[in-house]
Amino acid sequence: MNPKVDFFFTQDQKWREEFGQLRTIILDCGLTEELKWGVPCYTLQKKNIVLMHGFKEYCALLFIKGALLKDPQAILIQQTKHVQAARQIRFTDLEEIIRMEPVLKAYIKEAIEVEKAGLKVDYKKTGDFTIPEEFQHKLDKLPSLRTAFEALTPGRQRAYIFYFSQPKRSQTREARVEKCMERILGGKGLDD
Repeated sequence: MNPKVDFFFTQDQKWREEFGQLRTIILDCGLTEELKWGVPCYTLQKKNIVLMHGFKEYCALLFIKGALLKDPQAILIQQTKHVQAARQIRFTDLEEIIRMEPVLKAYIKEAIEVEKAGLKVDYKKTGDFTIPEEFQHKLDKLPSLRTAFEALTPGRQRAYIFYFSQPKRSQTREARVEKCMERILGGKGLDD
């Protein structure tokens, strides 16, 4: 147990008991406890393996390379269609976690083996994503916008593509593109 992470388990929060049980299970698997992104993250030789986090409806273990796990119990969940590597196991009560302990330890041990083997997730390249036609039209029309967009990091490019793709209405997608053009031209990402 890492004393720097203790506060997370002692604060008054909805999933306090569930987090405590998950902590015990994970530490039994020999991982190092750290605090990353404001939540407990468990590592092997400084490589992130699994973290825990809570939401309104559930708490979860998030396996960083979950897409590489076999998932014989079919319990791993892809948070959104855009998440390529991470997978969650969600819980709604303490008894569920206690009942699943052997399964959870098996998944954690497999995640450790994936990391030890040096396996990598085969991420889609930015060019594999469909650019919404409203944005493509602007890129075709404005060479300076195309140049600025291509100069962004792949992660920033994907963030814009996802953001522009979300709305169902063309009018809303176009408004988003218009709103972000100056940021792109300034070399900034969506969240910079």
